[in-house]
Amino acid sequence: MAEIKLATEVRTEFGKGAARRVRRANRVPAVVYGHGAEPVHVTLPGHELQLALRTANVLIGLEIDGKDALVIPKAVQRHPLRSTIEHVDLLTVKRGEKVQVEIAVHAEGDLAPGANLLEFVLNTLLVEAEATHIPESVTVSVAGLDAGDSIQAKDIALPKGSVLAGDEDAIVIQVVAAQAEEPAADEAGESTEA
Repeated sequence: MAEIKLATEVRTEFGKGAARRVRRANRVPAVVYGHGAEPVHVTLPGHELQLALRTANVLIGLEIDGKDALVIPKAVQRHPLRSTIEHVDLLTVKRGEKVQVEIAVHAEGDLAPGANLLEFVLNTLLVEAEATHIPESVTVSVAGLDAGDSIQAKDIALPKGSVLAGDEDAIVIQVVAAQAEEPAADEAGESTEA
């Protein structure tokens, strides 16, 4: 995974008014924490951050007070109507360090013939991987699965260097039979045929 560099400024003002001023300047308030260090309050460029966060578990390089820091997004708060980024929590990581992150689960293939529906019980899997080699997603084959079949977390082949960190018996995907609707009844209580 490529590292994205963002320009950082340390924040000294706090509170609602200060945060609004930062956002008006097209910057996003953020907090960098981890490894037992004191949290550092910074601002990041709004547009560049929005582009960077399009990639799940993106690795971001920051320069804070002359020191380089490698971070991954831990929590992103967005405006409920505009979908703009309001605040970001960033976790400091080191090269070679293992981190736990959630990766997206995608399905491919055709189900067995019949009126079957694919249901995602979990959309993401919690995995542990090296901070600089975090997979974006995992793809699961559902080819030939029939109603009643399911795929558990332990059945999913993870990318090299990743191990499952969550419940291995958790059902991720299941196939259910489509429910047929009852024929509509007319006012006399008899069923009508279409």
